[in-house]
Amino acid sequence: MRSQFFGNIDQGQQLPGHFALQNSKMLRVHLNGDVLARQGSMVAFQGQMEFDYEGAGGIGKFIKKAVTGEGVPLMRVKGQGLLFVANDADDIHLFYLENEGITVNGKNILAYDSHLQSDIQRVQGAGIAAGGLFNTTLHGTGWVALTTHGTPVMLDCGRAPTFADGQSAVAWSTSLQVGVNRTFKASALIGRGSGEAMQLAYQGQGFVLVQASEGPTVAPHTH
Repeated sequence: MRSQFFGNIDQGQQLPGHFALQNSKMLRVHLNGDVLARQGSMVAFQGQMEFDYEGAGGIGKFIKKAVTGEGVPLMRVKGQGLLFVANDADDIHLFYLENEGITVNGKNILAYDSHLQSDIQRVQGAGIAAGGLFNTTLHGTGWVALTTHGTPVMLDCGRAPTFADGQSAVAWSTSLQVGVNRTFKASALIGRGSGEAMQLAYQGQGFVLVQASEGPTVAPHTH
């Protein structure tokens, strides 16, 4: 598996390249150039830096983002020094891509190398019923930092047939074939008792990162 998972690095440990975990909740970027990060994620920096809004990257991406609702508002950070970013004290997990790609739920993106190619694409084989119709794809060689609710598990799909709840699957290799699993009975209630009857099914050589939650809960209406 060419992608490297760095979710359990000791606090403050330096990693190859310029992304490192300050701790499990905070990313440290050794900046000498520019990087793309989630808007509002900067918590501190040392050195000289500029923060600019990053557009959708062309009219095609702008339309995709508007139509699908996928993606995350980004800022481009330029300069030299140490940049610290975080998002709601979520866990942070690092991947180093080596001329390969991952598909990611846009809301889980924290930061990535600016030279990586990004796009919004339909999750092939999943369909509307799976709840995750579009994802963000990142491809190339470089660092990607993702956030998760709780400590996730990374599953090697080459070892066995692999299935995950569509809202819990954070990212997976673009080399995988994705479909829908409908093998359990309609009477089975999974995931918050919602009665949803769909799971994403993965086949091939690659990984799936699954968080320990289906995302933030929505408080019930009181009126």
